[in-house]
Amino acid sequence: MRLEPPMRNRADRLFGATVGAAAALLMLVLAWVLWDVVRQGLPMWSWAYLLDEPGNAGRSGGIAPILVATLAILGVALAVALPLSLGTAVWLAEFMSGRAMPVRLALHALAGVPSIVFGLFGSAFFSAFLGLGFSILSGGLTLACMMLPLLISTAEAGLSALPDEWRRGGAALGMSRASLVLQVLLPAAAPAVVAGAVLAVGRATAETAALIFTSGYVDRMPGSWLDSGRSLAVHVYDLSMNVAGGDRAAYAAAAVLVVLILIINLSAASVGQRWALRRLTLA
Repeated sequence: MRLEPPMRNRADRLFGATVGAAAALLMLVLAWVLWDVVRQGLPMWSWAYLLDEPGNAGRSGGIAPILVATLAILGVALAVALPLSLGTAVWLAEFMSGRAMPVRLALHALAGVPSIVFGLFGSAFFSAFLGLGFSILSGGLTLACMMLPLLISTAEAGLSALPDEWRRGGAALGMSRASLVLQVLLPAAAPAVVAGAVLAVGRATAETAALIFTSGYVDRMPGSWLDSGRSLAVHVYDLSMNVAGGDRAAYAAAAVLVVLILIINLSAASVGQRWALRRLTLA
């Protein structure tokens, strides 16, 4: 049925009000969660809390070893997942074209696998079969497996969205396929790559189930990549579920985790935008 202009305007206003109300509700829930975590966790914050080791099963002391282990696990995961995801995305978008549907379906299925399954896989393959045990390396490799589907899908979507005229123009200028990808296509697709990396890092930083089975519970300062290390998310879980009287310390660690995720996301977005703009300007 065709709407007359007054009815159309009312429908547009109703739709806009509904969308605005949904966005406001989402922001309200987010603000409430952040306020609750920060309000109860902030009183424990100090330089000593960030630089000391935990004591009394985490009820007192600091979180320095846990911060180091968290960043080390994320570093391993990104170092492994980013090159593999970019290479796979370029292969799917530039060399497979219409024959990549089975791979895409496999990626979508892998993205829906629960994190506990990744944890069991990491425990069986990295910890037991490869002999890495409960270690930062085992946890990082498990997180890399979790990050790959999201990183590949977003990078491939960014590359596929670029106009074909750029590819034909590069061929007309005599550019090799590798030069075209490295100097033109990847810089142009950098916003999509950064967006995928931000989402993947956010998920990995807050991951608990997969790391319990791979990186372990140990809260001392790791001495090597093969040492066990407790991530911030696992620390929050342990304090809230297994340590009597650990709720206050759990809130403090949760506040640090939220701030860490915000810093990583904002830094990655800023670096990605600046890198893309510089490469496109030079091109």
